[in-house]
Amino acid sequence: MPSQTAIFIDAGFLLSLGGHRAAGTTLRSAFTTHYESLVRGIVQTVKKNTGQSNLRVYWYDASKDGLFTEQHKRIGLISGVKVRLGRISYNGEQKGVDLRLALDLVGVARTRAASIAYLVSGDDDLAEAVEEAQDLGMKVVLLGVKKPESRLGVASVAEHLALTADAIETIPDQLLDSVFTRVIEWDQAHSEKSALIAGTTPGSVRGISDAKTSVPTPAVMAQKAVQQNFADPKTVAEIIYSSGSGRQGYQGNAAYEQNELAAAEEIGGKVAESWLAVTTQAEVLDLLADKPQLPLEIDRTLLKDCAQVLGEWTTDQQKIRRVLRSAFWEYLDRLM
Repeated sequence: MPSQTAIFIDAGFLLSLGGHRAAGTTLRSAFTTHYESLVRGIVQTVKKNTGQSNLRVYWYDASKDGLFTEQHKRIGLISGVKVRLGRISYNGEQKGVDLRLALDLVGVARTRAASIAYLVSGDDDLAEAVEEAQDLGMKVVLLGVKKPESRLGVASVAEHLALTADAIETIPDQLLDSVFTRVIEWDQAHSEKSALIAGTTPGSVRGISDAKTSVPTPAVMAQKAVQQNFADPKTVAEIIYSSGSGRQGYQGNAAYEQNELAAAEEIGGKVAESWLAVTTQAEVLDLLADKPQLPLEIDRTLLKDCAQVLGEWTTDQQKIRRVLRSAFWEYLDRLM
């Protein structure tokens, strides 16, 4: 088996963590990513850790009908990168991404094309593929995003997958901070441009009477949000330290649930704020027309952001989901 590495990147996993770190949300439109620098930095990190050259970077993502978008074409043209796409189903879920990754991982191990695989993912479903690759003689290392407060030391990695891997290493914080950037909030020029895109003048909708259908532009709404944040600061939930147990915790189950719900409410408002900062007036009108139904992208972002802050298991709680969605709408309602 050649002494070289192969890198397998679950794009959804990596972009969610990097975006949340930079913008406080996993909403992809809320942050930008310098893909060339990200890939190059990961390859350099792996080479520094192993001293070996890299066979290839496999980049796994999903798209409608599994077709290349302009972004995927750009990534695929980066030297040494192979883009593998799954599909996005009618309900917004990724299909086939984990299967493609698992098949490639085992395939590279079976052909003995690389001796060490670096896996950038946290999905428990990949544990069996990791074990199969190991049985074929390949060493498998998880490459994650540092999270000191986690027992594993990395963010959003399933414990079963972590126990299966040979080692866990982290992507340098400096690399993540340099390649993920929060989208700049709206300015006047952006507001005027969005109004033109929507086919309106700021503050009106396609020539219909302002008194009946006036809708604030995203810029105006964002400005109201800033003013309201100063006027109505929210109480921040605090964690209680127990001297008896020597560990941090909340006072009782009721207090714990209350803090969870408060955190979910804050997450919902923050997703609304992030979405508003990068949208157009036309998109605001479309969203309001479908109220209370939320687009799949926003609904999935609410759940992903909640998982980042409160843990994956909380996203299965219907009470948490209701609070997330209600807080999103309440944020917009306060600005209308």
